[in-house]
Amino acid sequence: MTLPVPELETIPVLLVDDHPVIVEGIKMMLRPETDLQVVLQAHSGADALRLLPAHPEIRVAVLDLNMPEMTGVELARAIRTTWPTIRVLILSMFHDHATVAEVLEAGGSGYILKTASRAELSTAIRQVAAGQNYFSQDVADTLLQNLQIPASIQARRAVELTGREQEILQLIAREYSNQDIAEALFISERTVETHRRNLFTKTNSKSVVGLIQYALRYKLIP
Repeated sequence: MTLPVPELETIPVLLVDDHPVIVEGIKMMLRPETDLQVVLQAHSGADALRLLPAHPEIRVAVLDLNMPEMTGVELARAIRTTWPTIRVLILSMFHDHATVAEVLEAGGSGYILKTASRAELSTAIRQVAAGQNYFSQDVADTLLQNLQIPASIQARRAVELTGREQEILQLIAREYSNQDIAEALFISERTVETHRRNLFTKTNSKSVVGLIQYALRYKLIP
């Protein structure tokens, strides 16, 4: 008897790029990936924000970084503010540290280069949809090469984190709020805030971006 093959969960995707040929190229590239469904496309940030209210099913927004009138960073910030459940993946030809950091601060969950293969793009979308972060190797290298960590810390291994701190670090990287973390771990928000402060102190980080950079450098998060 042949058992039925379970269907993959479909991930509804929004594509935004000011060049229609690129949007069509990405759609064609993703067509063989039956679990990834491009249900909405736009050629500007304004168009995307106008169309999104009618598509509450969108889970991942794949955004071009360099667009006129509204940049990918500005659009990412607007999407994350109004639709916090939508995860944002940035596509760009450039990966300088300042831009990558700006994307992270705007709520971006991933950053890949336009030279990415279909396999990498598909993996990035799935990983971002699952609540994780994804960076192309060149982007990750840029982050690691520009860590704002004193030499005294860089010279030694990663600081030791408690089991609870590791759990909270993973959830911070997935953009959970203090309330979300408290509910997920069955602890109070005050306890979460205490662990959060300890993480910043131990890693000498001054922002969430810095904390994630540290975690990536020492492979504390996937």
